Amino acid sequence: MSKNRVGRSKRAPYVPRMTPLDRIANTLSSLTSTEVPALHDLAAQAGMSPFHFQRTFQRLVGVSPLRFHQVLSVEAARAALLRSRSVLEAAWDAGLSGPGRLHDAMIRVERMTPGEFKAGPALRWSEANTGLGKLTIAATPRGLCGVSFSGIESIAARWPGCTLERDPRGLSPIVAQLERLLRGEALKQPLSVVLHGTDLQLAVWRALLEIPSGTLSTYAQLAGHVGRPTAVRAVASAVAANHLAYLIPCHRVIQATGALGGYRWGVERKAALLAHELTAMG
Repeated sequence: MSKNRVGRSKRAPYVPRMTPLDRIANTLSSLTSTEVPALHDLAAQAGMSPFHFQRTFQRLVGVSPLRFHQVLSVEAARAALLRSRSVLEAAWDAGLSGPGRLHDAMIRVERMTPGEFKAGPALRWSEANTGLGKLTIAATPRGLCGVSFSGIESIAARWPGCTLERDPRGLSPIVAQLERLLRGEALKQPLSVVLHGTDLQLAVWRALLEIPSGTLSTYAQLAGHVGRPTAVRAVASAVAANHLAYLIPCHRVIQATGALGGYRWGVERKAALLAHELTAMG
């Protein structure tokens, strides 16, 4: 008698295993609501014990769940927007040479020429494990051109015809600089970056570089600053097209309602970055 193999052909669909960051991300909407949720409810939502949830949340986000709610609930975020207005206006008035400029004026911005882009740049790349996940960076001979939490493929997709060479040793000083920034520390040495985009994108990215840590902007404020007050959606698209995660701080732009809005590398990372920065500002 032949064996019945029907059961072997009916496999359960593959379900990706949730990472701690995924589990924490599932609780963020609850923590941005008006009411403070109970710790055991948040832990149950994440599928963790209260102790494990509290410890994991603190490790990944940098603050406790309660402190997160205090600085990033909708009401708190709207209040932070109001507090940020005068600081932001002063920073934008001063421009890239002003004292309020991101990273103490240590970032040197250059634009890639159309010829360089068409030829396909030679990119060196490397990776680093951080509290927010694996960080991938890429650089041309002129400077850093990609910082992503989505892998080298996402960076290479922006540079058609590029060549890739993995160079962890050569890029280790840049990786160390970015790791310092993610810990909330200042850059020790100037960092050159090379940007490629439309005129509007370049204007938006430069404006983002002028937003100090602990300061928030709305998309409408940003659009007004770059001289496109009626093009808020186009400006928001330029923000989303930023290809230097955290270094160009698109995470500091939120909705006027106080909602965090989107983030190409995951709203949980945006929330973690903002919670850490806003807490540091007191």
